[in-house]
Amino acid sequence: MLPTEVPQSHPGPSALLLLQLLLPPTSAFFPNIWSLLAAPGSITHQDLTEEAALNVTLQLFLEQPPPGRPPLRLEDFLGRTLLADDLFAAYFGPGSPSRRFRAALGEVSRANAAQDFLPTSKNDPDLHFDAERLGQGRARLVGALRETLVAARALDHTLARQRLGAALHALQDFYSHSNWVELGEQQPHPHLLWPRQELRNLAQVSDPTCSDCKELSCPGNWLGFTLLTSGYFGTHPPKPPGKCSHGGHFDWSSSQPPRGGINKDSTSPGFSPHHMLHLQAAKLALLASIQAFSLLRSRLGDRDFSRLLDITPAFSLSFVLDTTGSMGEEINAAKIQARHIVEQRRGSPMEPVHYVLVPFHDPGFGPVFTTSDPDSFWQQLNEIHALGGGDEPEMCLSALQLALLHTPPLSDIFVFTDASPKDAFLTNQVESLTQERRCRVTFLVTEDPSRVQGRARREVLSPLRFEPYKAVALASGGEVIFTKNRHIQDVATIVGESMAALVTLPLDPPVVLPGQPLVFSVDGLLQRITVRIHGDISSFWIKNPAGVSQGQEEGMGPLGHTRRFGQFWMVTMDDPLQTGTWEIQVTAEGTPGVRVQAQTSLDFLFHFGIPMEDGPHPGLYPVTQPVAGLQTQLLVEVTGLGSRASPGDPQPHFSHVILRGVPEGAELGQVPLEPVGPPERGLLAASLPATLLSTPRPFSLELIGQDGVGRRLHRAAPQPSTVVPVLLELTSPSGFLAPGSKVPLSLRVASFSGPQDLDLRTSVNPSFSLTSNLSRAHLELNESAWGRLWLEVPDSAPPDSVVMVTVTAAGREASPVPPTHAFLRLLVLAPAGQDQLAAPTHSHDPIFTTATPAFCPFTMVTQGRAGAGLSGSPWWGTIGGVLLLLGLDSW
Repeated sequence: MLPTEVPQSHPGPSALLLLQLLLPPTSAFFPNIWSLLAAPGSITHQDLTEEAALNVTLQLFLEQPPPGRPPLRLEDFLGRTLLADDLFAAYFGPGSPSRRFRAALGEVSRANAAQDFLPTSKNDPDLHFDAERLGQGRARLVGALRETLVAARALDHTLARQRLGAALHALQDFYSHSNWVELGEQQPHPHLLWPRQELRNLAQVSDPTCSDCKELSCPGNWLGFTLLTSGYFGTHPPKPPGKCSHGGHFDWSSSQPPRGGINKDSTSPGFSPHHMLHLQAAKLALLASIQAFSLLRSRLGDRDFSRLLDITPAFSLSFVLDTTGSMGEEINAAKIQARHIVEQRRGSPMEPVHYVLVPFHDPGFGPVFTTSDPDSFWQQLNEIHALGGGDEPEMCLSALQLALLHTPPLSDIFVFTDASPKDAFLTNQVESLTQERRCRVTFLVTEDPSRVQGRARREVLSPLRFEPYKAVALASGGEVIFTKNRHIQDVATIVGESMAALVTLPLDPPVVLPGQPLVFSVDGLLQRITVRIHGDISSFWIKNPAGVSQGQEEGMGPLGHTRRFGQFWMVTMDDPLQTGTWEIQVTAEGTPGVRVQAQTSLDFLFHFGIPMEDGPHPGLYPVTQPVAGLQTQLLVEVTGLGSRASPGDPQPHFSHVILRGVPEGAELGQVPLEPVGPPERGLLAASLPATLLSTPRPFSLELIGQDGVGRRLHRAAPQPSTVVPVLLELTSPSGFLAPGSKVPLSLRVASFSGPQDLDLRTSVNPSFSLTSNLSRAHLELNESAWGRLWLEVPDSAPPDSVVMVTVTAAGREASPVPPTHAFLRLLVLAPAGQDQLAAPTHSHDPIFTTATPAFCPFTMVTQGRAGAGLSGSPWWGTIGGVLLLLGLDSW
């Protein structure tokens, strides 16, 4: 974990590790995985966002030496691509996973890209600095940054990243859509992030700004005045006479005199009439993005800024606890595990960065407790005791839903209970939310019929009463472990073990079949393999590739150490592990659970995108799940590519993904992967097959490749995905709410796989008033329905509280269409004068202050003669992520 108490310094004339874009874009920047259809070689929003974040992260690492490790040296990063994996290995130690950091950057980048596709944002000129609405655009930009800070301080980092992505999109658009570059400016606009500074020299509606240009390329259409303007796009608002258009294939206004346009979005004249200035615009947009990240770091401090971007290899600790009277042993087990994790990892890079606790019983659940302070978490947990009784069903899924709302993505959530859910109607919604959040849920259920004290049972209970837990566990990639009261403290050790950057190894077949062994593959990049088996087990054995086997006997064996706690076995294999194909044979009554996990830094993230060929820009619109009948791209990011079995080995590479049905495990197809950009970035793409997308279904992803010496690599996605029957979009003009307001939300439902008769249901947590004008829809093929929701926020709504709106589209009556869910997270914003941004932390902090500082609050990294002025000082910079030593004169 990063140091938290070291104050930041902001010395005199200063600048950050500036990225200077001096090479042609085809060699300087990599293609954007969310914009595969954009003009080849263009620098995109994601490029700008991620390059800026990596540079600010590197500066943070340089300024705050890691505890117990030597400080980073800038020269160690010169001459090679700046990668998240390399940064984490250098700062936190070899093998430290950067998966969560890359996922956080992906959230920001996808939110950035989505501004060009969401119906509430894609045509709003204020959000893109279009139509000479520069003052309005600056207000919306600063508002989104304010919202980012409030959400981050409220520990809602997902919403903070969404608002940050929106802010960065607007900021970057300013340099492409305005004539700032044409004016000859060499630095970012000094007042965009200073809302109390007036934007001067703005063109008025009567000022002509462009001449007519009937060609695609329009280098001379700008009239050369000194006023600041921007191009008009489309028909809203209409372009006044003499004004510049945005330009390009999708801009209807560019066909009206004066024709042409001034945008610098890409290198293609078909999209960008001022394509020749794309590189200069990208350079300034990049410097401005670095400035925005640095301002957030200044306002949040290093610790909270690191949480915003998940600049840590550690995970979160999230507990959902049944607190009825029979749960004393389970609560004590949770306390023991929490104390062990906190004490064992305190002060280390693997100390949890976020703690969540949600109690439940009947009829209540919550409140949720969230903190980043381990001592506060322990104190809160220690105050929970098993009290009262009640009938068996409890509000478990409601509590889990609340935990999912407050738990960071890519986290593990542990549920301790001995009761079935009273709120089983939430099963499908919680399943969908686990996949949207990509959180894995493990249920530790002490089902013990002999326990009657503290738990009244009013009727004979169904043997299927725990099926909702099994469904949620399956959807999330977790598991349900049944144990006895006397074994819960031992079984609960999986909590600590699951927080050690583990991957789950795929089994073939994925479930136990009578007389058939389970097969899994071990490669040289795996270590500390653990096999967990639970259920009504008669016997089992594990066999390595050399034929050496070990049975269920407790203690040390030829392959490792076996521990048994009732019907739960845990086998920890000895390192080093023999590579190749391993087998597990299990004989049991019913369907036992088998899970194989290992530590490795080599893992992957995956995303889905829909090709969009209309709207402001072509590209891939990010979606959480594929939609039946809609062409969808799979995008894979491999993390930990620096991993080697031996230091001199070449990098691993991956060739294809295997798609499997869930839960039966039948292979649905193999899809070849195409690399995107240089191999060290680990970016891969594929088109999902039409057969997979022909019908709604759950499926899992397995990534197949080879290590540097040709041995097979096999990784599985942590949780399955689902092809959903309809596209369901729920959007808001802003990510924030004001107490006492009534906020409109936009809803769209579309079908691409045939006629659909749908019921649409809405809910909101907490229970604010929510009304909708769309409760039913009949959709033909490729047809959409639009609706409007009104969310009423009471005056009593607490500031900085999270609100989640859910819309569910389900088949009407006996229709077989499974439900589709859309989730929208919003934050109640404190009234003006009460928000935490009123008092800047530094006198020269530029957000929401009245004075304009002389210099940007960046830390200069220089080398050369002492006392050199800015114009002659050599600055460190990057080209396409490669750090170079360049002088400002070379600009």
